[in-house]
Amino acid sequence: MGRKVILATCALNQWALDFDGNLRRILKSVEVARSRGARYRLGPELDVCGYGCADHFYESDTLLHCFQVLKELLESPVTQDIICDVGMPVMHHNVRYNCRVIFLNKKILLIRPKMLLANHGNNRELLTVSETVPFGDGVLSTNDTCIGSEICAELWNPRSPHVDMGLDGVEIITNSSASYHELSKASRRVSLIRSATSKSGGIYMFANQRGCDGDRLYYDGCAMIAVNGDIVAQGAQFSLEDVEVLTASLDLEDVRSYRGEKCHPYLPEYRPCHRVKVDFSLSESQDVYFPSHEPIEWRFHLAEEEISLGPACWLWDYLRRSGQAGFLLPLSGGVDSSSTACIVYSMCHQICQAVKNGSAQVLEDVRHVVGNAAYTPKEPRELCGRLFTTCYMASENSSQDTCNRAKDLAAQIGSTHINLNIDMAVKAILGIFSLVTGKLPQFRANGGSTRENIALQNVQARVRMILAYLFAQLSLWAQGRPGGLLVLGSANVDESLTGYFTKYDCSSADINPIGGISKTDLKRFLQYCADKFKLSALHSILAAPPSAELEPLRHGHVSQTDESDMGMTYTELSLIGRLRKISKCGPYSMFCKLIHMWRETCSPSQVAVKVKHFFRMYSANRHKMTTVTPAYHAENYSPDDNRFDLRPFLYNTLWNRQFRCIDEQVTTLMSVQPVSIEESDGFGEDTVTQSGREGPNTSVPFTRRQEGEEFV
Repeated sequence: MGRKVILATCALNQWALDFDGNLRRILKSVEVARSRGARYRLGPELDVCGYGCADHFYESDTLLHCFQVLKELLESPVTQDIICDVGMPVMHHNVRYNCRVIFLNKKILLIRPKMLLANHGNNRELLTVSETVPFGDGVLSTNDTCIGSEICAELWNPRSPHVDMGLDGVEIITNSSASYHELSKASRRVSLIRSATSKSGGIYMFANQRGCDGDRLYYDGCAMIAVNGDIVAQGAQFSLEDVEVLTASLDLEDVRSYRGEKCHPYLPEYRPCHRVKVDFSLSESQDVYFPSHEPIEWRFHLAEEEISLGPACWLWDYLRRSGQAGFLLPLSGGVDSSSTACIVYSMCHQICQAVKNGSAQVLEDVRHVVGNAAYTPKEPRELCGRLFTTCYMASENSSQDTCNRAKDLAAQIGSTHINLNIDMAVKAILGIFSLVTGKLPQFRANGGSTRENIALQNVQARVRMILAYLFAQLSLWAQGRPGGLLVLGSANVDESLTGYFTKYDCSSADINPIGGISKTDLKRFLQYCADKFKLSALHSILAAPPSAELEPLRHGHVSQTDESDMGMTYTELSLIGRLRKISKCGPYSMFCKLIHMWRETCSPSQVAVKVKHFFRMYSANRHKMTTVTPAYHAENYSPDDNRFDLRPFLYNTLWNRQFRCIDEQVTTLMSVQPVSIEESDGFGEDTVTQSGREGPNTSVPFTRRQEGEEFV
């Protein structure tokens, strides 16, 4: 028995219910681990069936096929002489558990269920042979060491299992995770794992899911191995490869020496672990010549880099698994649609780089998508021209500046670009209405009412959605090419908060890569793309004021801006969104926080007006979240009704008691402190906006008499 062990953890791009594909990727990871001398292979959470099965976990078929895959794993010659740790649901006493199944040489050693479940945000985990198998919270005791398991969220829990394990002498702790990407989340993972091993020593192995599992989430890998507070092996955070195996040669005596100093007999009592004896050694007697891995510095991506990489990888997984031939994007020349276009361009960059690096799997996928078995992508612009179609849909309310910005960006990224005018379609629809009613609505600028103004904006936006899908389905057919295109949306998270889009407009799409990203982050992302990809067209896009361009121009220039329509800036909206979702603030709590945060720029009464204005917009437009396009999850203040934000969509928009408390507090504050800031509300008439950037726009003057009107 020696002192050094070679361990393997991995990041796998598993797909919910793709049992054959998941089995193939598991076996490949085991094969790579064995070829590197590892005697323990750790996989991500639920890697047999895929993490995102959701209600499929209630189906008996899922359990059946998991055990069929487990049987093939047990019998495979690839899995012999290495301890394999896989994840799958297991039913015990008629209860389904999320389990690790650990086996060696055709024998199951331990089935360890997840003890602490994640049931917040995107997670809803309250779903819960001839001889008997140990089932429960135990650890493996080999001839030379002791190995314990954590599963995903257990690491994040205040009372993590690794605490008692470490105090009870468990030297190697594994974590099989399905941890999805959020901006800057990697630093929290690394911090937790460093902390877990620095307090009482030990080796920590982290495995994670990678890719789009079939939902809004992207699992970003980040497999790692740590020893005594130091990271010694780091996997990629974003990659197009389906299988990544990370190995490290580690000295058990380093753990024992570290603990000899840190762990004393007078430490508090701990819960001893149940040990399952395994007649197997992870080390070899002649391992003195094995080199030990040294600590490394983890390189974290900037937020704008993460936006460039994560959503691009998510798009690629979605495209190659959907059977479609590319993407179509309504490109308006604004920040949002341009950000979506740049993410597709980044995807093409990553594909070309992977092919250049010799990835046979990525090359095979590209050839399948483009329908050419001999094709090899050479550079991103050329590939973008094959996979990506952009479309500028002008109206009489569109400016030449936005048309030029969209055209210039399309030329620089190489997309197939279409220019068309929607006025004929809009007039045809309005003609039908006029024929039936005898009336023709007018814009407010031409003397029309608010209701007419809203309807005229919405019809433009919805016509664009119809045309986007028409061209997505038939544009390749018109060119004599096979396949269809996925329509991409481009509404950001801040607009979703206020409902600043029209239902079923061109923000309605198949998928939306920026729907969970704030406007502030998108602007930084575009500046990053301008520098990295040399896209000079982005400079004019960043300099232009955001506008939906759905109302008549004034002297050929845009008269309508998004922030004016919404009654607050995008920076203010981002902060309000975080307070609403992350800090769990209702109107009164939000007011109490913002009077301090904004004390240098706003008086209490101004803060009160902004808070009440936001909650009126939010509650009046919350129903739109029930139809929002599935969007990449990037920010943990997303208002996505379908998964992440479980709030009502029908509200009493008066918020009587809540707003009364705010008014009482304003009166109290104003009576005890001097007023040093102008007492205007900052944006004039109190309005509710039901509109959409880069498409729909509808500003509704909000009075008590009118509440509930224009609920569209």
